Amino acid sequence: MTKWRTLLLATIGFNFSFLIWFSFAPFTGPMAEEFGLSLAEIGILASAAIWLAPFGRILTGWLSDKFGAPVVFAIVLGYVGVFSMASAFAESYTVFFIERLIVATAGITFVIGIQHVSEWFEEENLGMAEGIYAGVGNAGAAGGALILPRVFGADWSGPLFQSNWRAAFFYTGIVSILLAVAYYVLGEAAATDERRQATADNATLKQWVHTATRYGTVALALAYVMSFGLELSMNGWLATYYREAFNTNNLVLASTFAATFSIAAGLLRPIGGYVSDVLARREMDILPVFKGRYREQWTFVSLSFIVVSMLAMTLAGLSGAVLIAVAAGFMVGMACAFAEGAIFAQVPAMFPNSSGAVAGVVGGVGTIGGIAYPLVYSSVLLPNLHVGYALVAATMVPIVLLNAWVYRPHIAKRSTIDGFLGSSGATGPADD
Repeated sequence: MTKWRTLLLATIGFNFSFLIWFSFAPFTGPMAEEFGLSLAEIGILASAAIWLAPFGRILTGWLSDKFGAPVVFAIVLGYVGVFSMASAFAESYTVFFIERLIVATAGITFVIGIQHVSEWFEEENLGMAEGIYAGVGNAGAAGGALILPRVFGADWSGPLFQSNWRAAFFYTGIVSILLAVAYYVLGEAAATDERRQATADNATLKQWVHTATRYGTVALALAYVMSFGLELSMNGWLATYYREAFNTNNLVLASTFAATFSIAAGLLRPIGGYVSDVLARREMDILPVFKGRYREQWTFVSLSFIVVSMLAMTLAGLSGAVLIAVAAGFMVGMACAFAEGAIFAQVPAMFPNSSGAVAGVVGGVGTIGGIAYPLVYSSVLLPNLHVGYALVAATMVPIVLLNAWVYRPHIAKRSTIDGFLGSSGATGPADD
């Protein structure tokens, strides 16, 4: 069936996008040596990988609604491949930095695929379908950590490059261009012409402003900061953390430790979407304080799990045992996966005719965590590299409280109507 082909195509495209997005992470050591980078500068490089994602995701989410996912996905994969190949030849760090900024926009493909999958699957199975797409796709970061340093090892000596990281960037760029062609040729925008037209007609600036400022959109966007934004930050940082904090000088071993987080954050994500679907179908209350808001209840539980697991990450690091820290990192990845799956089970269910635009806002704002958190982890003001996780956990508490406020039944039922820039109805949430 075409919907399963769409899911497979989107998943493969996003999985590789994640791999190429974080293809720099396993090679921070040799790159730092060649360009003379400090630990703080490595932290900036990890942060910079996210800088263009917020605006890029917001824009491509809207463009996917307007012009269809296959065209937009193919364009992004195409130019990312070109600049990845170009970065392999960079001799100046400034040029290299700019080229990798552009390559890092591969991460914006997430919202394109979210929109594409939502155009083909029915509401009762959206959580599972989006969870499979995003979960397996996110695991591309683990693929980068596990595969790239093994294929392009320290003793690499190829026909074009003597540096393993340059070869990795060049050849992944070629694959990206090939996938762009495949997506354009094989992709179909929506299940029916009517559905495609309804989505396109809804892609106006006025409608975008409306949906972007609703209580539900804002709460989920901030929730995505502390889930997916956290995942991004850990994907770009953990290999360095395990190497520097525990004196793990073996590049492959440090990358393997880091990959355990990425595996959990990626492959467990479908569970988050599936649980959300099950609770909604069975109308099951697991938190009576949010009675009748089944998807919201699971999202709140998952967000709370993230805060607890980040505190555990600090405690595990302070223990001095690297394997305990790796286990704690796996738990953080699990928490991120459950929350991300829950959030993107809600998004298309709440906004069926604007899934790309809302996914763009949620996904775009969510990436801010990937920009900010690495700067905390690598801050010279901290006593050690373990404390940063607890500090980040403290910043998440207000986000959890905001979501709890929005999930109250009398507000939640109007969360797609009322918002921070006005209401579409005569009454606000306080009057319900």
